[in-house]
Amino acid sequence: MTENPLVEGLERLPVHPTALVIFGGLGDLAKRKLLPALYNLAHEGALPERFHLVGTSRSEMTDEGFREEAADAIREFSRREPDETVLTALLADVRWVAGSFDDPAVYDGIGKVLSEFDEQAGALTLNRAFYLSTAPDFFPVIVGHLGDHGLHEHGSNPTHPRIIIEKPFGTTLASAIDLNKRVLSVFSEQQVFRIDHYLGKETVQNMLAFRFANRMFEPVWNRDHIQSVQITAAEDIGIGSRAGYYDEAGALRDLVQNHMMQLLCLLCMEPPIDLGADEVRNEKVKVLKAIRPPAPDEVASMAVRAQYAAGSGGGEAVPGYLQEADVPQDSNTETYAALRLHVQNWRWAGVPFYLRTGKRLSRKVTEIAVTLKPVPHVAFGDLAGSTLQPNQLVLTMQPNEGVSLSLGAKIPGTRMRIRPVQMEFQYGTAFVSQSPEAYERLIMDAMRGDATLFTRNDEAEAQWRIMDPIVSTWEDTPGPLPQYEAGSQGPAEAASLLREIDSWRRI
Repeated sequence: MTENPLVEGLERLPVHPTALVIFGGLGDLAKRKLLPALYNLAHEGALPERFHLVGTSRSEMTDEGFREEAADAIREFSRREPDETVLTALLADVRWVAGSFDDPAVYDGIGKVLSEFDEQAGALTLNRAFYLSTAPDFFPVIVGHLGDHGLHEHGSNPTHPRIIIEKPFGTTLASAIDLNKRVLSVFSEQQVFRIDHYLGKETVQNMLAFRFANRMFEPVWNRDHIQSVQITAAEDIGIGSRAGYYDEAGALRDLVQNHMMQLLCLLCMEPPIDLGADEVRNEKVKVLKAIRPPAPDEVASMAVRAQYAAGSGGGEAVPGYLQEADVPQDSNTETYAALRLHVQNWRWAGVPFYLRTGKRLSRKVTEIAVTLKPVPHVAFGDLAGSTLQPNQLVLTMQPNEGVSLSLGAKIPGTRMRIRPVQMEFQYGTAFVSQSPEAYERLIMDAMRGDATLFTRNDEAEAQWRIMDPIVSTWEDTPGPLPQYEAGSQGPAEAASLLREIDSWRRI
């Protein structure tokens, strides 16, 4: 059988013996996601036989203390009940280096520990990976010190060591460009893995399979057949204890600029030659370049922002955003953002892409809804035609992962009456095995050197070129912002983005 280059190749990349250093080794992300991900990889035998873990932050702690804290985090947050034998083996030789990230002594300590691991490995050269699970302000600080201490080079392979950088990668176009310059002055692009955990989700990766492993969709995947596309990332919770971060970020920076733009790229990109990192990312960048950044006077007509007001959530009364703890009373930070974008190329010209995200909406859902154009001629008469609706393809990322297609079907009876019916594929029923967490796939890919699911430097800047005019216009526009009731569908103002033939899907 002839191999398909789109589905072959990358899984064959070996996982080289690795020492992983986590900056912020016992922070919230490390405890909830990174350490459990490492355990589950170990449980499945996916980690290399020789794997070493180093944690670092300002917390004074012994290696044994780190081992105990890491084990407790894994027991609490792992997707499976830990096997104590596997857990003990994973954490048997962990190390902890205490100190501030701007203290040169920390990097001397990390270098010493890594050299000890190299000595244990003998003739085998260990790869090194540095995971920046810290506040964004520390990214350039850590990168600079890694370079100053020669930790950005190891062995003869120019793609080693590797540095994994969490989002947000910049807060404006200027800051993203500056951060890229700082990072690339120390590491080569092949060493840098800018992480967006959405791309590690099985359902997001399934978009590649859906697009490029099924011939039936390609003939209609264009402006001649598609009426509009809606991408929704709704949450039913408020900001919780994240006021310090969220009031600086807002909905646009938190979800639209990164996660939702990545979904749009996967939906719109042309078929790559294969699933190599550069081939996939080249096609994604082409999509971003086809979206014209708005002029300041165009922002009001293509973007809407709002804040949630008091209402109900989970059957209980909940406060509005301005009443949340640690939120300034005069805050103009949006908790809801909706955009209308156009991908101005041959395939997508004229098709509106509606993106919306918000806190305290009626339910939690992340989905892409592709609405096809109505049939050109209704042959069923007025009665049947009045209930005929366009076909709609919905890809759901969470919570009920799957794909559904609405079709018009006749209702049993003596008259021709038509209503939509759903053809559905659900991950939970189609596959017996449990889906891995996003960070499991991404950590493994970074150690493997596969950057397909990571953001390239030009890609990150292209995303910001679209969002930056919106951010700056909103910052220059005084409040107060429109309000929407907690637990509702969102602000009424969002309807102004839609054409007459389009409507928001109910959340």
